[in-house]
Amino acid sequence: MRVLSILLLMAMSLFFMACPSKTVEEAVTQTEPEPVVKEEEPEDLSPCPKFRDAPNRDEAETNYVLYRDFLKANDINKAFELWKKVYAVAPAADGQRNSVYADGIYFYEYFMSQEKDPVKREAYVDRIFELYDEIAECYPNGGYSEAIKAFDLYYKYKDRATKEEIYALFKQSIDKDGMKTNDFVINPFTSLLVELHKEEKVSTEEAQKYQKIIRQIIEKGMKDCKGVACERWEIINSYAPVQLESFEVVKGFYDCAYYVDKYYPDYEENPKDCDVIRTVYSRLNWGGCEKSLEEMKTLVAVGNNLCVDKSGADSAYVCLQEGKYQCAIDEFKKEIEKTEDNDRKAKYLLLIAKIYNAHLKNFPRARQYALEAAEKRSGWGEPYILIGRLYASSGPLCGPGRGWDSQIVVWPAIDMWSKAKRIDPSVSAEANKWIGRYSQYMPKKEDVFIRNLKVGDSFRVGCWIQETTRIRTAD
Repeated sequence: MRVLSILLLMAMSLFFMACPSKTVEEAVTQTEPEPVVKEEEPEDLSPCPKFRDAPNRDEAETNYVLYRDFLKANDINKAFELWKKVYAVAPAADGQRNSVYADGIYFYEYFMSQEKDPVKREAYVDRIFELYDEIAECYPNGGYSEAIKAFDLYYKYKDRATKEEIYALFKQSIDKDGMKTNDFVINPFTSLLVELHKEEKVSTEEAQKYQKIIRQIIEKGMKDCKGVACERWEIINSYAPVQLESFEVVKGFYDCAYYVDKYYPDYEENPKDCDVIRTVYSRLNWGGCEKSLEEMKTLVAVGNNLCVDKSGADSAYVCLQEGKYQCAIDEFKKEIEKTEDNDRKAKYLLLIAKIYNAHLKNFPRARQYALEAAEKRSGWGEPYILIGRLYASSGPLCGPGRGWDSQIVVWPAIDMWSKAKRIDPSVSAEANKWIGRYSQYMPKKEDVFIRNLKVGDSFRVGCWIQETTRIRTAD
């Protein structure tokens, strides 16, 4: 090649020497190349070997394109052989994406899924985590490496790290990426945040900080999303905020504005429902709202006009209004012991159930007292309305907020609402309202079919519900 270039240069020299001077000038002018503007590469390229560092850049880039094509065609073995060649010389690809490492993780996960030997499977897992560490080394600026490592530890390899270690990785990712945090981080991080705070392994101050960040990330994600990404953010939005409600049991965790924004609309929708009025007042009072606040004054005025209970239990209601929930429960229990009136016993038992539901977020206890209330007063549908609502709102507790595990809770909920209106026609309108609202969230026919199940068959719903129900679909 070098010899050929020299010969060409010699021939051009002879040609110019043979031409008149004007012709030479025209020839030079016409053949002068356009100025080459060198394209500047980004300054933050990975420090690890890239295509431009490979002994043969063209070959490395070609192998990269080919192995990804084979991967799309699901030809794993051919793709892997070419991947190994790329990984050997340019694991950082063009220096701007970690696709070679991510694809390597995919390959080894696939091989692990096909392997029965536990020793070999463990070796594949070791290799996967080596690749995670290489991503962290080669792309240190963002939080992706910590995010994906924590995600897989949370869902796939829980025996490889403690909850605290996984939480710390997620937190590092959020601290690095801020409002650009990967969407797949939010749900598992939120779950760990709530769980570790309950176990007193995360301080209230830290939980307050990150719940605020979570809400801001979700708000931005919902606002900016496009296409399929919006479906993911919808799932996140139906899960994480519900988990964060658990912090409502912590005095002072949320401020007055939080409780006004969340609960006062319930009163505006049900301005004559005394249970709603008491609940909203108690929530706002628990949140530290001043008595001079217009919303508080309205609730007091309406409550005094509509909801003064002349049957006794004054101390219990005072505790409830002041947000002293265990005090309210204890006082209602005393009233139950004092009276022989089963209707009154039932009423107080249901109030205890509502306290466990609305204020203490303890669904099993709420169901327990609702069932006791139903036993004391036959033909009363309201306890079953409450139990149905407990079940229906358990989607984010029993699953990711959407999908099969979160949808099947609707079946026992509908069972409760159907029972309520069957034994007590006076609650039919409310029962039908809830049935109509939640029926659309039942699984679809194809979801039932792919699990080899049949519509109408009995089905045991697990989680905290533990009820046998009947399979139904939304279509």
